[in-house]
Amino acid sequence: MSKPSEKNQATAGAAKPAASKKAAPAKKSTPAKKATPAKKSTPAAKATAAKKATPAKKTTPAAKTTAAKKAAPAKKTTPAQNTPPAKQTAPAKAKPESRAALVRRARRINRELAEVYSYAHPELDFENPFELLVATVLSAQTTDLRVNQTTPRLFSAYPTPEDLAAANPEEVEELIRPTGFFRAKTKSIMGLATALRDNHGGEVPGRVEDLVKLPGVGRKTAFVVLGNAFGVPGITVDTHFGRLVRRWKWTEETDPEKVEAAVADLFPKSEWTMLSHRVIFHGRRICHSRKPACGACPIADLCPSYGEGETDPEKAKKLLKYEMGGLPGQRLKPPPDYPGKAAPPLGAA
Repeated sequence: MSKPSEKNQATAGAAKPAASKKAAPAKKSTPAKKATPAKKSTPAAKATAAKKATPAKKTTPAAKTTAAKKAAPAKKTTPAQNTPPAKQTAPAKAKPESRAALVRRARRINRELAEVYSYAHPELDFENPFELLVATVLSAQTTDLRVNQTTPRLFSAYPTPEDLAAANPEEVEELIRPTGFFRAKTKSIMGLATALRDNHGGEVPGRVEDLVKLPGVGRKTAFVVLGNAFGVPGITVDTHFGRLVRRWKWTEETDPEKVEAAVADLFPKSEWTMLSHRVIFHGRRICHSRKPACGACPIADLCPSYGEGETDPEKAKKLLKYEMGGLPGQRLKPPPDYPGKAAPPLGAA
């Protein structure tokens, strides 16, 4: 075969480059070039994508703390936290005392006091109903001790209602001056002496209805006289008695007549007079008005007001009065079974 001519060789050589140029577009369709859109994820694009993905970053420590706070109510499901605070701190309410329980407790207090004050008695010196009546009227707004120190001279000068009714008021005032309010008291005792002389034959009546009609005589005075001079049961509601029965929750009444009725309903009539003595003795010696000696009280376990006063036993002992504190009592002439000392006369050291 004949060799191709140079023209043909040149044409063939020229055709190769042309062929390679025509094949160039195929290089653009290579996978690498087709993946060029991936190049658009430039740093700015990545930052944008990161910002869009920031919700995942909310799980930072601060976010976790916030989430924990929001989740805190779940902790309230524990037994201690699930209990309302009021139920945790509020004390259990005591059940109201039944009528039967009140009667039992009141009578037990009376029995306990009967053992402690087996010698309880009226703390006014007297020889007869007239002297007791006058002494009780004089005891208003003062102590029995001061009355007992005053009446010996009075009764020595005026031993009967007739004598006192005919007395000189100024002389009587001077004799009873130590008891206080001596002018008003002089009017009362001279008035009752006159009523006894004119209406009762010079004798003290033995009925409450008659006694309360006498000048200066109320129910308290009447029951003191009836119970201790005539043996007629009665409840004496003085300041000590009223204070103690309210502390013991026997009644909430403050009016003396209502207190009398409420307490009388708790005890048999035969106990009324001695109950009065025991309660008054306890009020004067241990259960004081301002600072009761709770730590030395024999009925502390029965008293709903325990703790109002001094509860330390040693400190409480220092608050005891009269024979309970080793001191003289209120009577110059106490009964034979009285365990304390007799009171000194007026003016004695």
